[in-house]
Amino acid sequence: MLEHNELISWNDFSKIDIRVGTIIAAEIFKEAKMPAFKLQVDFGDLGIKKTSAQITKNYNPSILIGKQVTAVVNFPPKQIANIMSECLILGSVGEDNDVVLLQPERKVKNGLKIS
Repeated sequence: MLEHNELISWNDFSKIDIRVGTIIAAEIFKEAKMPAFKLQVDFGDLGIKKTSAQITKNYNPSILIGKQVTAVVNFPPKQIANIMSECLILGSVGEDNDVVLLQPERKVKNGLKIS
C-alpha cells in the first residue's frame, strides 16, 4: 500500500510554478550516471530551458521533438553531470522507474501555467 506524503497547504502548492512547454531538442545524455536524455524545452515567454530526463524506457530522442510536456520551472538550477538543469519535467513513475510523461490532452500555448 502506498503511503501519503506530508500534507501541504494551498499556500505551499501556490509556490510551485508548473508550465507547459514543447521539447525542441533531445539527445542521449552520455555523461549521465543513469540512462537519460538532455532536453531543451520551449516555455514561450519564459524562454528555452535545459534539463535532463530519465525517460529512456518509453521514449527516444526522435519522438520527443515537438512533444508538449509539463514541468516545474521555479526550482533553482541544478548541476547534472555537464549541464545545468533549469526545470523538472513531470511524469508518472511506475515499477522499475518506468516513466510516462504528463502532457496536455491537446496542444496549448507554450508557457501556460498549470493550476
